[in-house]
Amino acid sequence: MQQVKSGDKIKVHYHGRLTSGETFDKSEGREPLEFEVGSGMVIKGFDEGVTGMSVGDKKTINILFNEGYGPKNPDMIIDMPKDRFPKDMEIEVGMPLAMSDGQGNQHQVVIVEIKEDVVILDANHPLAGQDLIFDLELVEIIGAKPLIIMP
Repeated sequence: MQQVKSGDKIKVHYHGRLTSGETFDKSEGREPLEFEVGSGMVIKGFDEGVTGMSVGDKKTINILFNEGYGPKNPDMIIDMPKDRFPKDMEIEVGMPLAMSDGQGNQHQVVIVEIKEDVVILDANHPLAGQDLIFDLELVEIIGAKPLIIMP
């Protein structure tokens, strides 16, 4: 039976959970995730987890944070003066915001703390620093990307 290897394009159903059991994403009710193994389209631990699976296989993988979204970077915690927010804006902890970096790029941040004169923002990926658990089911191996050989 054919097994997944690097370079294969595959379809997989997944259910992603934190170690607390909280679901953060799943493909249930949607099309399976389609990606090329080893291409960097998914986190490293996910790529490694599907390698060697055959169609119909189901398995659970544990991904340590360093094979997932990496550690939380303290440089991504930003102190923003409260007076930089519109006066009529009601800010609250957990509120997601889009922040411009001055070069036209938008970055997602989350308010993590509100102090008297400062709002603390976290620009880390929401899953940074978290170990992850994925239940996987391999739906299809579409095949490897064709190689073009020049004469």
